[in-house]
Amino acid sequence: MTTTPEPAEQPGETPESAAGAATAGRDPLEIAADLVDDVAEELEPAELAAMDRLDQPRRLLLVHAHPDDESIGTAATMARYADAGAGVTLLTATRGELGEVVPAELASLGPDELAEHRAQELAAAMEAVGVADHRFLTRPDGTGYRDSGMVWLEPGRAAAGDDVDPRALVAADPEEVARRIAEVVREVRPQVVVTYEPGGGYGHPDHVRVHEATMRALVLAAGGDERDEPGGGVPWQVAKVYEIVQPESAVRAALRRLAESGAPGAGDPDGPLPSVVVPDEQVTTVVDGTEQVPAKIAALRAHATQLTLDLDAAVPALRLSNGVPQPLWPAEHYRLVHGVASGPFDADGRETDLFAGIAPSS
Repeated sequence: MTTTPEPAEQPGETPESAAGAATAGRDPLEIAADLVDDVAEELEPAELAAMDRLDQPRRLLLVHAHPDDESIGTAATMARYADAGAGVTLLTATRGELGEVVPAELASLGPDELAEHRAQELAAAMEAVGVADHRFLTRPDGTGYRDSGMVWLEPGRAAAGDDVDPRALVAADPEEVARRIAEVVREVRPQVVVTYEPGGGYGHPDHVRVHEATMRALVLAAGGDERDEPGGGVPWQVAKVYEIVQPESAVRAALRRLAESGAPGAGDPDGPLPSVVVPDEQVTTVVDGTEQVPAKIAALRAHATQLTLDLDAAVPALRLSNGVPQPLWPAEHYRLVHGVASGPFDADGRETDLFAGIAPSS
């Protein structure tokens, strides 16, 4: 048997100097690319995907309960950041199987038919605001969570009904729901997350569950609870978390103008308000969506099963199945519940950019 001897090491040569000789005269960018390839070969697919996400300097994740919620509360925000080139992801927890249908001609749709119809409405709404990454939350087996339904206790305030489908979001294990959201957080790697305030806007049980599950998911995604890690993915710490709110003074002023104009269904401007309305001093951030108003209106119109628009009223408004007018504003308001508020600030001392202090401005 014959063997080929290893090249003799030259006097004074070390492995490091040999490596230097191998790269001598090569393009530095080519050398760097080879090093990156070597590292990439050692990474898991999830780790590679996480690295790819970081190429997008601004990443926003919005977590909502049903198709239409995203357009009612955050359409202008989504359109503004999508227009500016940010990565915008919408995660919707259910397909809205039990939504109360407004148009009489569609009232005969069964839950599964309505779910498909509303998914199509959502796709049209996301096209209007320029968001390509919209997805539904799924169980570990790949099936979706179902709308839990609700009952109106009074105008503007809802609650869970008596009969809840075992496949419904509120019937699922809360930790399972949180883990599934955490997996999306680890994949998308957003610096900013937006969802409901603890009351779910107006008390819908799915909104409340989404708030609770999202807050828990952020802990899991960061690796902050070793007892119950989400399946797979690289841990990720979100820099800023916002809740969707509305300033009390503006809401009461709009209700007063609606009442004075004789708008049907206008509420008492001095009466109780839903949980989404908070004292002005709790509003930390306002996103000016003036330029995105046409996109927001187009998104709202896409959800024709769930709402109607009255754009010619003294105060432009939308109405859900309860008929109560909700004022439409070009600005969307938020409460920062995690992270540090940063300028620029408006005249009221509120942030004007969700990414302020953590990523380059648009």
